[in-house]
Order: sequence, then C-alpha cells, then structure tokens
Amino acid sequence: MLQIGSVIDGKYKILNEIGHGGMSTVYLAINEKANKPWAVKEVRKSFNKDLDILKQSLIVEMDLLKKLRHAHLPSIVDVIDQDENLLIVMDYIEGNTLDHLLKEEGAQQQEKVVDWAIQLCDVLDYLHTRTTPIIYRDMKPSNIMLKSDGNVVLIDFGTAREFKERNAADTTCLGTQGYAAPEQFGGMGQTDARTDIYCLGATLYHLVTGHNPSEPPYEIMPITKWNSKLSTGLERIIQKCTQKNPVDRYQTAKELRYELEHYHDLETQALRQYRRRLAVFFAVLGLCVVCALSGFGFRTAASTMQKDTYQDLMNMVEISTDSVEACKLCMDAIAIDATRAEAYHKFYTRAVEDGVFSDAEEELLLKLGISTHRYLQNFQEANGNEYADFCYEIGNAYWYYYEHEENRQSRAVSWFQTAMGYYEQDESKAAEYRRCALYTELGVFYKNVIISQIDGTDSGMYGKYWQSLTQLKALNDAEPDRELITLRIYREIPTRVVEYVRYFKEDGVSKEEILAMLEEIEENMTQMEQDATSATQEEIAAIRWIIEGAYNMVRSTYK
Repeated sequence: MLQIGSVIDGKYKILNEIGHGGMSTVYLAINEKANKPWAVKEVRKSFNKDLDILKQSLIVEMDLLKKLRHAHLPSIVDVIDQDENLLIVMDYIEGNTLDHLLKEEGAQQQEKVVDWAIQLCDVLDYLHTRTTPIIYRDMKPSNIMLKSDGNVVLIDFGTAREFKERNAADTTCLGTQGYAAPEQFGGMGQTDARTDIYCLGATLYHLVTGHNPSEPPYEIMPITKWNSKLSTGLERIIQKCTQKNPVDRYQTAKELRYELEHYHDLETQALRQYRRRLAVFFAVLGLCVVCALSGFGFRTAASTMQKDTYQDLMNMVEISTDSVEACKLCMDAIAIDATRAEAYHKFYTRAVEDGVFSDAEEELLLKLGISTHRYLQNFQEANGNEYADFCYEIGNAYWYYYEHEENRQSRAVSWFQTAMGYYEQDESKAAEYRRCALYTELGVFYKNVIISQIDGTDSGMYGKYWQSLTQLKALNDAEPDRELITLRIYREIPTRVVEYVRYFKEDGVSKEEILAMLEEIEENMTQMEQDATSATQEEIAAIRWIIEGAYNMVRSTYK
C-alpha cells in the first residue's frame, strides 16, 4: 500500500486515498513541479490470486486509454511497474461517482439522467467507431464520474476489449451482474457494441428509479411501475436497450442517442395509439348498444369493451406528462362509467401534482356537475363513501392549490361541507369529519373577518380562529396528508401571526402559546429536511423566513 506523503517515481506525491475497489486502490497525487493533481491507481501483486488476469486487464486498460482522446474519457500519462505493485497515473477527475450520488440522494431527475445518457452515447459511439472497435462492457453508476460542471466521465477500462469480428465468443466473462448483458456470461456469442447499449440501459434504469438491477428482484421492470410520473418514452427506450436478444436492441450508440434526444415524442406516439383505440371503442360500443336487444352476447361484449377501454384510459392518465391532458382523459373515463371511483380520484391527483389547481382544470371539474349526464350525481348515488372522499379531495384542491388566492377558501368550504355530511355518519372517518369541520370554521372566519373589522364586531373571532388553525395542524401532524399540504399549513400559521398578532393578544392568546407553536413548526420542518427534495427545502427556507418575521412581531406586540 502506498504511504501518504511518499513520492512515486520522483514526481508524484501521494496526498490521500480517494477510492478502493476489488481490483485496485486509487490515490490523489500531485506533481509538485507542475502543481497539477493526478489520480494514481495501484494494484498490489502479492494480494491477487489471479494476478495474470488482473495484470492483463490493466495492460489492456493502459494500452486502450493511451490511444484514446475524448472529453468524457480520462487520459493516462504514466505507467510504473514496481516490484510489489502496478501503478497507473491518469487524469484526476474531480467529482463523485453516480453510484455515490444514488446512495446520497436516491433516484435522479429524469432530465438529468437523459442528459448524462446522451453524453455516454457520445463516448460509446467514439469507442465503437475506432478502427478496431472498443467494447467497454462494464457500464454502471460506480464507473461514471459526475464533474461539478454537470458533465460525466467514463472511468475504469479494466474489462474493456477490442472487438474482433471473427471471434465466436469471448474467452472471459467480465462485467457486473445486473448491468451485464446476457452474452457477457458465455454461450450467446461475443460481446459487441450492443452489449454496451444493454449496460447503459440497465444503468439508466438504476439512475432514474433508484432500484439496483443487481439486487432483488434482479429484474429490469417498466420504470413507471416504480414512479408513474416518469416518461413512458424513456421507459420504451430502456426496455429496448435491455432486450435479451442483441438483435432486438438499438444497434448503435448513435441510434440510441437520437431516441434519447426525442424521448418525449415517443410519449406522443403512445397517446395517439390510445386515442385511436378509444375512437374504435366508441364506434363499436355504439353498434353494441344498437344490437343489445338482440341478445345477451352483445350486452356482454359491450360490458367487456367498456371495462377494457376504461382501463386503457387510466393507463393513458399515468403516461401523460401534461396535467390538463391527464384530467381530460379522466373525464373520458368518467363518460364511459360515471360510477367507478378510480377516475375521480386520479383527476384530483393529476390536477394538484404540479402544486397548482388551474382554471383549465377547474373548468373540467365543473363539467362533472353541470353536464347533461350529471356524472357527480350518478357517482354519489352509486358510491356515497367514495363520493365523499372525492369532495374532500376537491376541497383540498381549492384550499391549498387554487391559483386565485382571493377565492380559494370560499370555493373549498362547500366541498368540505358536502363531505362532512357523509363523514358524520361514519365512525371510521372521524378524523376527516373533524378536518372538514375545521376547514368550515376557518372558511367562515376568512369570509367574515373584513366585514366584522369594519363593523367593529370582530372581538373574540381571533382566539377561536387561532384554536381552529392549531387544531388543524395537530390533526395533520397525527395523520399527515400530502407533503405540500403539510408545508402550507406550516406557512399559514406564521403568516397569520404576522397579520393578526395584535388581535390574538386582545382575544387572550398568550405569547408563550404562539412562540411554542412557531418553535414546534421549526422542529417539524427540521425532521422533514432529512429526506427533503430541493423544492421542499426551498419551501421550508421560505417558511423559516416568515417565522423569523413572526417572532419579531410577537416580541414587539407582547412587550
């Protein structure tokens, strides 16, 4: 093992260890004369039973990298063969491996992953189009370095090989299980450019889902199984990359790159296919209705087609990347069967997923009640409990997500009151009933407070309002709703402290009670920050800023 502080070959001073793997140890070194950092890869000969294979792989790595020049590849500058070890001096890539990023953050943003994949296609195309093509064979997150500028570098060429067209099969089976293509394990021909395409597909799967193909269930599933918001276009690309038969994969890295650059177009194609199927359904359904009186067979066929098409529409909702488009698809499903709950609840989920309940989405919602089919009435009569849950969801959509601040509470209250009428009869919905009651109390306060202030009849309103607001927080903390709803409750309390603190004091709310509530919100948010996304962290930072203002208002008011 190299000693920290030692100087190798009279030029490279070892500073510290920066990586350790099964084949080697990597150190950060500096050429003090040139004042330039380098990476030194060390392999101790005595510790390796398969030294011949290892030495051969290192020689391959050295020979390959020496003659390669590409922005996404490191360059080798020196090779030192000592008695006890082999040393390779190469470019020092400052950054972290994508494997490290996965362990720290989990699944990565889809757009970032696609950008990295396009860069990796560039370097694979470069390798595959050498005079003698080079097959990398070990693409995986731990072999990809992410630099601070967002670019990636492919490292560790220990398993790479030059492609020889006349070879019937590879002589050694190298690669990482889970990421490696079937042909890397023998019996299916030699590895070629399509092998690297398989490995890249498996790597993209891991990056975008957070699920390691080297771990149970040892299977590359459709990525939307893990996250329905992921692109079906990207899903199709990954599925094609990882086909068992190389003939069924992309044949070149250039072809794959083109598909990655246009993966959103693949989603559009999928939606068009679904829409064609939907048009066929309505045509055939009309025929079945006309013929239904002819016998039981026609009615059964119409019923089966209705169920299949409803499910097709639900699948379309999942793959659509536009929330308004998804809500329209929910409406199509409701038109087919207004009594089933799935499309109603999915309407709410897709409408609020971007943090805004828009005018376009509200317009679609209103059609549920004012259309000649009166879908909501049919839903209510068929399934009162599910109808109540949908009313509660729409109340939340208006209260927390509606894009017009001045109307959100007043529009939400009627939905909460409708849900409350059902929940009152159901003991299992006691928490939801209490929430609806609190929303109603808060809504009445917001509706009347300005007029009461003008009339001078607002005394006593603020103490009751404070109690309702803090009780709502307590209920949500006990059974949390969506993360965004929790944060907006946390935002509401300090915002109203800043606005109403003088009135709270007049209505008997103590300084200690308000300060304790602000401190409790800060503690709750500290716990949320541990696994928070960047968007959540930004929201929390904004709330902390409001809380600081609330502290100042409380201190100055309660002197």
